[in-house]
Amino acid sequence: MSHTLRNARQRLLALSPCERIEACWTTLAAQRGGFPPHRCVRGPETGMAMLKGRTGGTGNAFHLGEMTLTRASVALDDGTVGHGWVRGRDHRHAELIALTDAVVQHAEWQPALETQLLAPLAAELTERQRRDAATAAATRVDFFTLVRGE
Repeated sequence: MSHTLRNARQRLLALSPCERIEACWTTLAAQRGGFPPHRCVRGPETGMAMLKGRTGGTGNAFHLGEMTLTRASVALDDGTVGHGWVRGRDHRHAELIALTDAVVQHAEWQPALETQLLAPLAAELTERQRRDAATAAATRVDFFTLVRGE
């Protein structure tokens, strides 16, 4: 499994609302005879993570602050393990991300997850980002200097 692809999937799931992930999973589970049998092997548990920043994106790293983070790890009955992280304290969200991470490692689940979970969530995230960018652009102010003809 590509590390970059996994990171992109984790990011998409973390930025998507838990209710939407739950709704997509409920539809998938109904079509496939229920959720894949799984158990939590770690968490969900909430803690803190240190955030680092860089001035201008290229300068020396500095400690920006801390953020609340929830993580979970689940194992399917066949031993496949998945991990999930999400900012905040939403335990169910972290568990659903971990479940997706575990299930997507099985070829028979990949097409259904791609078309019924990941693609719709990606489209919604793109639309939300476009809408946010349009809202921000509406408040943009262009400053200019008038030169007097002296």
